[in-house]
Amino acid sequence: MTLVAGVDSSTQSCKVVVADAETGEITRVGQAPHPDGTEADPAAWLAALDEALDAAGGLDDVAALGIAGQQHGMVCLSGDGEVVRPALLWNDTRSAGAADDLVAELGGPGKWAEAVGSVPVASFTVTKLRWLASHEPEAAARTASVCLPHDYLTWKLTGAFTTDRGDASGTGYWSPADDGYRADLLELAMGRAPALPRVLAPAEVAGRTASGVLVSAGTGDNMGAALGLGIRPGDVVVSLGTSGTVFTVAERSCADPSGEVAGFADATGRFLPLVCTLNAARVLDAATRLLGVDHEELSRLALSAPPGADGLTLVPYLEGERTPNRPDATGAVHGLRLDNATPAHLARAAIEGMLCGLADGLESLLRQGVRADRVLLIGGAARSDAVRRIAPTVFGRPVLVPPAGEYVAEGAAVQAAWALSETPEPPRWERPGLTTYEADPYPALRERYAEARDHVLDR
Repeated sequence: MTLVAGVDSSTQSCKVVVADAETGEITRVGQAPHPDGTEADPAAWLAALDEALDAAGGLDDVAALGIAGQQHGMVCLSGDGEVVRPALLWNDTRSAGAADDLVAELGGPGKWAEAVGSVPVASFTVTKLRWLASHEPEAAARTASVCLPHDYLTWKLTGAFTTDRGDASGTGYWSPADDGYRADLLELAMGRAPALPRVLAPAEVAGRTASGVLVSAGTGDNMGAALGLGIRPGDVVVSLGTSGTVFTVAERSCADPSGEVAGFADATGRFLPLVCTLNAARVLDAATRLLGVDHEELSRLALSAPPGADGLTLVPYLEGERTPNRPDATGAVHGLRLDNATPAHLARAAIEGMLCGLADGLESLLRQGVRADRVLLIGGAARSDAVRRIAPTVFGRPVLVPPAGEYVAEGAAVQAAWALSETPEPPRWERPGLTTYEADPYPALRERYAEARDHVLDR
């Protein structure tokens, strides 16, 4: 049996799966936490990777490894390879003003969509580099090269300064349509163009570890999840983790001048149009704290309330929002009356509000001409029975829930197996056990949510 390892270096933790390269059967796993916050010392990611690999039994019998990492983070390195300052993560919104400035300076959102397939918001690396140049000019002056979180780990393992087209497409200075960097946009952000990682082809090998383990190109976490799930056109993934994402695989690049859809590349040579929200599973965490219950009880309460929660609507912008681009917005509850002022109604409204934010993202994808035959629901919040049963009423489509799994890490393992095999397409591991949820859509819920959403004020 040939074994491969996949790594998910996410915002909150590092997860490792070791799998059979032929069948995808998971043989062992490991995990280690990352520090909290919206910035981090990249050395903490490397330490967590070492800990998670040890917990997964090490790499002595592993032939290849792939790394999928949180997208967008800004890792600045000096000329001697030292980290210049803690990395700014995707969920750090301090560069929101820089994003607005950059969009205006290039001539508006349409120009950015045409250039790189996406309109920069605070999460994008290019906006963080502008913030750095404006607010920490000494650190900017020391920055000789810039990379992403997965690039940093690949570099530390192999000595190769590389990335892949999927992760590069989230920087704001790499074009999926043209398959190349836009140095002019990097210069617009920083005043100059630091060195950047070489962009590898999807199945290309980045290098080998000191012990000889092959390391594949790696990719971003959403691209890794798409690989792990083996999605095809018509499959829309809704991932309910720290952030919420809605994405699909497409044969053509997209360029949405509204900025709602990010026109990313995927990890196979295709494209990955994606909508990202800042608020997903943590909306339910907040609801459990408000109600003094655990997640199981939150689910039971939500299912005991009627669809639409008798008019109680929660807008889940608890940490600002990325889509729509409202970094200074706050959450809100609308329609509160004596008859719906109950724990059950609030529980239902929290779940419906979280899902409505993602349903808005699905509508944005549809406007780009993608197919949406079915929804695959993944992520931590997808374990909730209430989320699964309420989701089809919000999305208006069958919702399929795969067995609980680490699909980002598994996608990285798929990529590692692909790099070993040297075949034209990645291996397709069987994913048995999909559970289908269907229910009548509830249009009034989306209508009330839209009204409430448009009344939310920015700070």
